[in-house]
Amino acid sequence: MPALESLLAGVRLAVFDFDGVFTDNRVWTDENGVESVACWRGDGFGLRRLGEVGVGYVIVSTEENAVVAARARKLRAACVHGVVDKLVILREQAEARDVSLEQTAYLGNDINDATCLRAVGVPVVPADAWPEVVPLARWVLTRRGGEGCVREFCDGVWRARRGEAVA
Repeated sequence: MPALESLLAGVRLAVFDFDGVFTDNRVWTDENGVESVACWRGDGFGLRRLGEVGVGYVIVSTEENAVVAARARKLRAACVHGVVDKLVILREQAEARDVSLEQTAYLGNDINDATCLRAVGVPVVPADAWPEVVPLARWVLTRRGGEGCVREFCDGVWRARRGEAVA
C-alpha cells in the first residue's frame, strides 16, 4: 500500500466519469422521457475533502443529460458533459490547471473510460467496473459505483496528501 499512498499524495487533479461512478449505472425513465438517477450523498463530503488538500476535480461525461449538470452544480463540481472524446477534455482540464497527466487521477468504470485510464498517473476503478478496464487500474476500490466509490477515492487522496495511511 505504500506505493499507492505515494501515488495518491501526488494527485493534484481528479477527473470523474459520472454514470457508473457517481451512480450505480441504472437510469429511470418516466413516460415523458425524463430520466432520473440515484447518487450516493456522501460523495459530496469526499469532494470537499479534495478541496481541503488542494486537489481540483471535474466530472466528464459522454451523457448530454441535465441530471449530470444538476448533480455537479449541487456538488459544486466543474462539469463537462455531452463529450465525444473524454481524453481531449481530460487533457484540456489538466492543462488549464497546469497539472501534468502524471499528477492526475481518473475514476471511470467502463470501456469508454479506457483511454483516460491509460493516460493518467493514477487510474482508478470502482469495485464493479467492467472487466475490460479493471487491469488498467492502479487502484480498484472496494465500493461500487453509486455506493460510495467516489467518497472512498477522495478519502484516500485526502489521507495520503496529509501523510496518513490510506487504509
